[in-house]
Amino acid sequence: MSREIEEAQVKTKKRVTDHGEVFTNKREVNAMLDLVQQETERIDSRFLEPACGTGNFLVEILERKLKVVETRYKKSQLEYERNAVTAISSIYGVDILEDNVNACRDRLLGIFTKYYINHYKKDFNEDFLKSAQFILSKNIIWGDALTMKTILGNPITFSEWSAVNGSLLKRRDFQLDKLLENVEFDDNEMNLFSDHKEPVFIPQPVAEFPLKHFLKIAEND
Repeated sequence: MSREIEEAQVKTKKRVTDHGEVFTNKREVNAMLDLVQQETERIDSRFLEPACGTGNFLVEILERKLKVVETRYKKSQLEYERNAVTAISSIYGVDILEDNVNACRDRLLGIFTKYYINHYKKDFNEDFLKSAQFILSKNIIWGDALTMKTILGNPITFSEWSAVNGSLLKRRDFQLDKLLENVEFDDNEMNLFSDHKEPVFIPQPVAEFPLKHFLKIAEND
């Protein structure tokens, strides 16, 4: 056994011991995603992987979404771009290891780019990929989903991206701990209710940003 292979095995064992790092293979990933197939094929359906690793689940979800975008909108580059941005902006991940976070972002951007170039190589728009890269920088976070903090100790904060009037995006940032906290409701206060007559918690953003064209969201951040 070479020294390089031996060192790689030691590194892997240490990561398993220290972080419980386990990678799920493609067949198992797709078998699990098939259980929620309808949601994986909804362009705007949001997914969060709290221990995303290098993105085995997220890349398959993105591929499924982009295949839908491709089928429905490939005849119009603008419509394709709008909906592809919606697809990638609906995918979120957290991982405690920095190299996994970087690898996950790179894999997602690689798939995103592959589908785009397949149809619009001659009319390639660099701003489109810059927008996707910016979204991934906000959606795939280096942190610990158990403590709900980044490695620097700040609250994990995700950006919600909402399409407005076709080509405009509204960005609102939400803290993960606020999204998941248990809220006590005061019976004397007016609350919204679900279909089951239970109080509904409406989370509040920690930051809101002006509307921007979806191809310009990476500018002046």
